[in-house]
Amino acid sequence: MKKQNEGVEVVENGNDTLLRKTDAALFAWPWKNLGNYKYLLYGPFLAKFIHSMYWKESMEDIWCLHILVLCALRGLVHQLWSTYSNMLYLNRTRRVSQQGIDYEQIDHEWDWDNFLILQAIVGSFVYLNFPSLVNLPLWDVRGLISCLILHMGISEPLFYWMHRLLHSSHLFPLYHWHHHESKITHPFTAGHATFLEHLLLCVVIGIPTLGTAFIGYGSIIVMYSYILAFDFLRCLGHSNVEIIPHSLYQRVPLLRYVIYCPTYHSLHHQEMKTNFCLFMPLYDMLGNTLNTASWSLHKEISSRTNERAPDFVFLAHIVDIMSSMHAPFLFRSFSSGPFSTRLFLLPMWPFAFVVVLAMWLKTKTFLFSFYNIRGRLNQTWIVPRAGFQYFLPFAAEGINKLIEEAILRADRIGVKVISLAALNKNESLNGGGTLFVNKHPNLRVRVVHGNTLTAAVILNEIPRDVNEVFLTGATSKLGRAIALYLTRRRVRVLMLTKSTERFMKIQREAPVECQKYLVQVTNCKEAKQCKTWIIGKWSTPREQSWAPSGTHFYQFVVPPIIPFRRDCTYGKLAAMRLPKDVTGLGTCEYTMGRGIVHACHAGGLVHLLEGWTHHEVGAIDVDQIDVVWEAALKHGLKPLYNSP
Repeated sequence: MKKQNEGVEVVENGNDTLLRKTDAALFAWPWKNLGNYKYLLYGPFLAKFIHSMYWKESMEDIWCLHILVLCALRGLVHQLWSTYSNMLYLNRTRRVSQQGIDYEQIDHEWDWDNFLILQAIVGSFVYLNFPSLVNLPLWDVRGLISCLILHMGISEPLFYWMHRLLHSSHLFPLYHWHHHESKITHPFTAGHATFLEHLLLCVVIGIPTLGTAFIGYGSIIVMYSYILAFDFLRCLGHSNVEIIPHSLYQRVPLLRYVIYCPTYHSLHHQEMKTNFCLFMPLYDMLGNTLNTASWSLHKEISSRTNERAPDFVFLAHIVDIMSSMHAPFLFRSFSSGPFSTRLFLLPMWPFAFVVVLAMWLKTKTFLFSFYNIRGRLNQTWIVPRAGFQYFLPFAAEGINKLIEEAILRADRIGVKVISLAALNKNESLNGGGTLFVNKHPNLRVRVVHGNTLTAAVILNEIPRDVNEVFLTGATSKLGRAIALYLTRRRVRVLMLTKSTERFMKIQREAPVECQKYLVQVTNCKEAKQCKTWIIGKWSTPREQSWAPSGTHFYQFVVPPIIPFRRDCTYGKLAAMRLPKDVTGLGTCEYTMGRGIVHACHAGGLVHLLEGWTHHEVGAIDVDQIDVVWEAALKHGLKPLYNSP
């Protein structure tokens, strides 16, 4: 638990209480309060270069362009490492820490790229004070050798002793705690530090680069190569994914003292009293701070082939092309908030479309994200198909095959519950999961559509004093359950359907004394006096126009309807907030807020926590709606009331 008080952050961690200063000199970044406007600080570099090229008609300020290009490339290095680190489907067995990164750490590391602005500014001062740097040749092999010697002989030991000093009892509470608040390392953790620490890092980087230039061996390629390699290795150490095979260290034992590995640096973040080196463990060996468990742990992780089987799997799918970019392996910060269309996504839409089509050709269900609750591992797997593909008749067989393979895989590895999301349980596709349960009667994994809790969430959002509702998608699985439940509350339900046969079938399921509350209507105009609309089928602007002013739209249609009416209110899709003891969750589920999941996801989780052994497929058992609702509340899930 954290408390903020007059520049001191009090952190209570079990029996330990740590005081961490937040107002020490050079702790905060000068542009801390600028937010995203901090990127305007790159503006003068661009302006100076353009002015020099077009007005002076000279290239004397080409160094401004070099700084901008180098900053862009360094940002790309970090982003590519972040992408790889978050590709759980590629690296899940080689993750050093099996814990997930939560929203709190993502927020702490939000401004990880501040150091790029700082080093751009420092670089400009260097160029302005040493104009000869503008005339560096493209390449000089002597510069590469000199740069490596200066790095290994000066920068490495300098960083080592500075790092040890920052871990001293005086400086750690003032500065370095800020970097170590990230317990699970990530490439962005490399840039997450105080202003003072990155000033010191400028010195570490400057010695090999400027030193090589000052002795006359500098070159543009050496400058670029060293700085990008520096960032590459920093990201490698913080990636939390072991990529260096143990066999390499076995064949070349000396190499383990020349280049560190992600396991090595992760131990430093976990224990903090060992493994202080920049990139070369040699200096930890010389300083007697090398963690003796480093190599054995590295061997264990790099040789790992099996992973822990999840207890629960939520089997989701891509909603549309734009939301396919709402993924932690693309933009971690973007995926940590609810999805919404952003301008920066538009140029990437064509590429995303091509990728989605490519996945259609040859891709299997893959691991997307995970979190933990009460010792249970919960994962989200993605069926690589977008929403529009579910409505193509010739695609149905292939989609069902992917879902079936996922269910069989879950059964094989020991998953207890697998919950089908949205269109993966479409009635016309597989009967709400019935197809798979009937085809494989001996499944140990419980297949759940979660719609019982979805119905419960919607029904508990509707105020008790409502006596009439208008229901679209009325004969669907959810529509039927909602209609039958509301009749028991003596609520008149206007069921929009042109099929009298389907309407009569549902009406006969209601108790005799409640059947009169079910009324068939064939168009939206007949609901123009009803102020409670429950939308289970896509609704056009014209259809919405029949709702009277002040109407509230509840909905269970995917994707949700567009709110055209300004004089009405719109609820979101049925959802619940996860219990507070969930850990490692750092990704938002589509348009849901942080820590909120769709009700069908929550329904599968309740199935797991309750230890129920039945499948929840096919038609919704109306008698179980209240049972599932009470179970969800018992386990700490909280409703989100969207009512006006």
